[in-house]
Amino acid sequence: MTRFTLFVFAAALAAQTPPEGAHLANLRQLTRGGQNAEAYWAPDGKRIIFQSTRDPHQCDQIYVMNADGSDQRMVSTGKGRTTCGYFLKDNQHIVYGSTHEAGDACPPPPDRSKGYLWGVFPGYDIYLATDQGKIEKKLTTAPGYDAEATVNFKTGKILFTSLSSGDLELWSMNPDGSGKKQITRREGYDGGAFYSRDGKQIVWRATAPGNQKVMARYKELLKENLTEPMRMELFISDSNGKNIRQLTNFGCAAFAPSFTPDGKKLIFASNKHDCDGRKFDLYMMNTDGSGLERVTFFNGFASFPEFSPDGKTLLFCTDYQGKSRYEFNIWTADWK
Repeated sequence: MTRFTLFVFAAALAAQTPPEGAHLANLRQLTRGGQNAEAYWAPDGKRIIFQSTRDPHQCDQIYVMNADGSDQRMVSTGKGRTTCGYFLKDNQHIVYGSTHEAGDACPPPPDRSKGYLWGVFPGYDIYLATDQGKIEKKLTTAPGYDAEATVNFKTGKILFTSLSSGDLELWSMNPDGSGKKQITRREGYDGGAFYSRDGKQIVWRATAPGNQKVMARYKELLKENLTEPMRMELFISDSNGKNIRQLTNFGCAAFAPSFTPDGKKLIFASNKHDCDGRKFDLYMMNTDGSGLERVTFFNGFASFPEFSPDGKTLLFCTDYQGKSRYEFNIWTADWK
């Protein structure tokens, strides 16, 4: 087969691949307009919690909606910046990170002239609230960044990222904030972690190890309360932090990993196909790092995938069919 014929054959195959790939069907758009991201299921699968920047607010606030996108309502204070909302196992409470006690205004966004960066604002703490938005307790009080909380619906344990040790590490705690335990103890950022459904394993994103240049930049950015997501790999371990294994070695970005319902695979976002760019799609692999498969082909941005409690529906964020450059919406799709 000639090189030209190979090119035509490959182009024909690409043309036959739908943007949603072979695993997703019946795509449904739940939000329209603004920047909507980090959407996660309630334990009964009937509601979704997510963060959104929409009028009249200038930065992310936490919202709850029904699984079909109806009844969208803000449940955070409307002050400061928020991130990473998640339901508790009782289906009546939520946790989320917020800077509202550090000031009513939004913390200034990172300077994009330094590249694509995330702010790890020291004003972030994690709060426990009812699903109607009434704050019941501040769960973290240590100086520095505390955010990125996720919950295991079986054990009730909360997994989060904290700077309280002097480095961005994973910690766990009980739903009332007691019993805090440091899970990771490795240099570099560890965050965006999720439990397997049985609560026995965790998966997370971390600063690429073994690269002195990447680690030096991590340390310099952390002094400015910033971190760079474009050089992160995925790791897995037991829920107590033992038996850590590195799963990816892409040399670019991999983040937002979560487990499939059976705990045998992981689904996550990566720009592996566009390593120096910002095009992210969803990928899947076995929990030993084998069997890598590209799931979506939106060729824009797709991330934050999470399976519904019954395993039949995938929830994710994408700029697919966005009406403006920075519009990101929440979608669901049937899983095949």
